[in-house]
Amino acid sequence: MPAAPNPATVPDQHLVLPFAASLSEPCQQALPRLDDAARFPHLHQLLRKLAPAGRLEGDEYALSMPHERVLAQSLGWHGLADGTWPWAAWQAQGSGITTEAQSWGLLTPCHWLMGRESLTLLDPDELHLSEADSRTLLATLRPWFEEEGWTLVYDRPTRWYAAHPSLASLPTASLDRVIGRNPDVWMPDHPQARLIKRLQNEVQMLMYQHPLNEARTASGQLTVNSFWLSGTGPLPNPSPASLPPGTRLLNDLRAPLLASNLADWIGTWQALDTQVFQPLCAAIEAGQSVHLTLCGERSAVTLANAPRPSLGQNLLTVAKKLVGRGKSHLQPSKLLISL
Repeated sequence: MPAAPNPATVPDQHLVLPFAASLSEPCQQALPRLDDAARFPHLHQLLRKLAPAGRLEGDEYALSMPHERVLAQSLGWHGLADGTWPWAAWQAQGSGITTEAQSWGLLTPCHWLMGRESLTLLDPDELHLSEADSRTLLATLRPWFEEEGWTLVYDRPTRWYAAHPSLASLPTASLDRVIGRNPDVWMPDHPQARLIKRLQNEVQMLMYQHPLNEARTASGQLTVNSFWLSGTGPLPNPSPASLPPGTRLLNDLRAPLLASNLADWIGTWQALDTQVFQPLCAAIEAGQSVHLTLCGERSAVTLANAPRPSLGQNLLTVAKKLVGRGKSHLQPSKLLISL
């Protein structure tokens, strides 16, 4: 039988969980369901084993999401203004694209739902855009951008990279911040944003009767009628090519919460309880250091396990429980409602 790994040689596990809560009324009403310890036993076990180790405060009007700020800190990106985390350059570098001496942004093809009085940016995943259709759209739009000095690079159906000098200092709102909301409200009040707004208007006119969109309409699919720009700025030098060892971003809760599908959101929590939280509990029992960062719309809280207690501390804990003086763990809803 192989020897058990030495906990000192095992990288710390840091799980970052976005969309653990939102300020919407349906989500706030759904949060108490997580207090059912019989349905979420490992979540409750984690909250008994972990203690608050840090909190990142913010508000729901920030351009960047709390989980993005947490990851930016882990990458050593300090001193950057809100909305200038260079996710495009960082991801482009990971895709093998040379990013030096250029400022990049994430260009996301999307559907703006036009109502009588406002717009709503729908989740680009709802487009179900194929690679062939995405490349066709990019080829259609490329000349319009290149005339303005832009460089466009395909990465995946709903992720293109764009490089332009104006992106060096242009703050942009995270796509996750804008989905389900009026994109006009989240356009930056910045001189460089005028070019973006003009390009968005031109793209809307160009795509209005594009054959690809006509085919999508005929087949009952959403059309691509605009784009969103995010993740702008030059990459700091040096900058790690990947997240620190042991750090994982788990986006399972994202889609159901953005779609306001609270039944699926609760169901996803239940799947996480078995697939993720149970192994984390086992890792703690094995002596590993575990961090869990829960992120909402405004803030993020990091929970961590304390050093393994001594025999005397263990005996004291047992004694307190026997006499009924042990503290109960924080209920999930009480923890998440503040995020």
